[in-house]
Amino acid sequence: MNAFEISQLIIEQQRLGGSYLEFLRVPTLSVGLYNLPAGGVDPQQPHAEDEVYYVVEGRGYIRVEAEDRPVEPGTIVFVAANVEHHFHSIREDLKILVFFAPAESDR
Repeated sequence: MNAFEISQLIIEQQRLGGSYLEFLRVPTLSVGLYNLPAGGVDPQQPHAEDEVYYVVEGRGYIRVEAEDRPVEPGTIVFVAANVEHHFHSIREDLKILVFFAPAESDR
């Protein structure tokens, strides 16, 4: 069984110092913890995989194509493969679970 605790993932991500920590990968799915600081810029580009975001902590906005919506703890957003999207106007540090299907490519 693979089981994870958000609090431990946050500690591991802080220890490693990156904005993204992938913690699960199988051929059909990968999952990671994405961190964006308040006032930060989300540099991501469209992905070749479908994505689901689950906001664990923080507040800000997400833009998917031309549509903006606020995000806060409990928000879930689906983004289809190859669609422009990014988080912005980040008011409180965002901690986001990201699910890729199939697993995010290593390109």
